[in-house]
Amino acid sequence: MNDTADTNRRVVVIFGGRSEIGVEIAVRLAPGAVVVLAARRAGQLAEQVAAVRAAGAAEVHTHEFDADDVAGHAHVVEALEAEHGPIDTAVLAFGVLGDQARAEADPAHAVAVVHTDYVAQVGLLTVLAERMRATGRGRLVVFSSIAGARARRANYVYGSAKAGLDAFASGLTDALHGTSVQLLIVRPGFVIGRMTQSMEPAPFPSTPAQVAEATVKALARGKRAVWVPWVIRPMIFVTRFVPRPIWRKMPR
Repeated sequence: MNDTADTNRRVVVIFGGRSEIGVEIAVRLAPGAVVVLAARRAGQLAEQVAAVRAAGAAEVHTHEFDADDVAGHAHVVEALEAEHGPIDTAVLAFGVLGDQARAEADPAHAVAVVHTDYVAQVGLLTVLAERMRATGRGRLVVFSSIAGARARRANYVYGSAKAGLDAFASGLTDALHGTSVQLLIVRPGFVIGRMTQSMEPAPFPSTPAQVAEATVKALARGKRAVWVPWVIRPMIFVTRFVPRPIWRKMPR
């Protein structure tokens, strides 16, 4: 650990530092914190760094991070801790929507979507949870989705990855019970942003800023899960009873 590292500092790491939601969360957690934006092409995050710095961060750093390099996750976390001290809050903000039509004809693409949205998340969550247990504190934020509540014909590859991630994160939450490590599962509906700019918004859409605001509030309250917006929580329950002939025609 370098001489400037202070274990009492509040270190926030956004894994997926280019993510709109991730940066919005970083901005809200920035005041007085050491914020690290971890992403591929980390040298090209000047705009994101400027936004977090303007929000009052004590320090803002970038770090090279390839979510799909699961074997390298432990090394990345170790390097971050050596440079900045124990991670207080880790936000897993990376992910891909993928192309459903392509995934149905191209197995490699289907696997790539699942790898990023499920396998890579599981790998990093496992590394982070173990490190936070060892240090005796920490907060984890992971993003599920309403798409994982019940797979739809229109996006079942993405939805299946989110369903698996939600189940894993729910189990990990139970495994962390009784420790000083908090895991927050965020379950947003349709989010209007770069990833969905070519799509027709679904009912009750939200923005990255709205998702970030709800996430930070839920973290502060020690919650284990939050739906964004709240109205989609009863919707998730209702979807279980929609007949399959109708459900398979549901849009993305």
